[in-house]
Amino acid sequence: MKSKTLFNRFIAVIAFITFVGSTTQSIAAAPPKQFYQIIVYHLKNKAQEERVDKYLSEAYVPAAHRLGVKTVGVFKSVDIDTAVDKKMYVFLAFQSLKQFSDVTQLLAKDKELAAKGADYVNAAHNDAAFVRKETILLEAFAGMPTLKKPVFSNAKSERIYELRSYESATEKQYANKVQMFNNEEVEIFDRIGSQAVFYAEVLAGSRMPNLMYMTTYSDKKSRDEHWKTFGDDPKWKRVSALPEYQNNVSRNDTRFLVPTEYSDF
Repeated sequence: MKSKTLFNRFIAVIAFITFVGSTTQSIAAAPPKQFYQIIVYHLKNKAQEERVDKYLSEAYVPAAHRLGVKTVGVFKSVDIDTAVDKKMYVFLAFQSLKQFSDVTQLLAKDKELAAKGADYVNAAHNDAAFVRKETILLEAFAGMPTLKKPVFSNAKSERIYELRSYESATEKQYANKVQMFNNEEVEIFDRIGSQAVFYAEVLAGSRMPNLMYMTTYSDKKSRDEHWKTFGDDPKWKRVSALPEYQNNVSRNDTRFLVPTEYSDF
């Protein structure tokens, strides 16, 4: 009887070690969540747009690449030619908050960036290259911990990138919307081929609590077709009607963007 008890204990220990080992491997296999920075330039005219364009393409993006930032996206709002508040967006992906901090400091000290971007860097106080700029810091969703570059065969100028910002009235409702994305919406976007670049929680920004995400399409017609497919999807209809997911978004801000020729995606 005693030997049988010892044998049973031995089997239990082996089972526990196997469970812990498989769990550890599963955790280790999951990629760490990336952190993103979105810089928004607010511009007043074509001259400022051209100065920022030149600075980003010739100085800033190459410097970020040299410092280990592999993915830098640069976009313009589709209405940049007609809007009063013209906007350009710079997107950077980091492997950690430390990398974000290190790169930010190193960019400020980069001599090659300062030389190649002299017109921007040394602008006079009454002749600045922009009206203002803002920075948004984000952390990727667990449901999509790293960014994905979209794949298209047509010209970049024809593509439409949709950047959405969902604000919530309370932190609790915000957490509920993040859960809704991770558990339901990410799968739908992926299944219908919307080619999402990222989904992320806003850690610091002017709008809180807030999540942001970007989906991409070959052109506006494709975008409209995909969103109709999303709206008609049986799973979306079921999920969006669930009581636990009601009223978790208080404001939806949607921006349509076009990638520059020097954008990494």
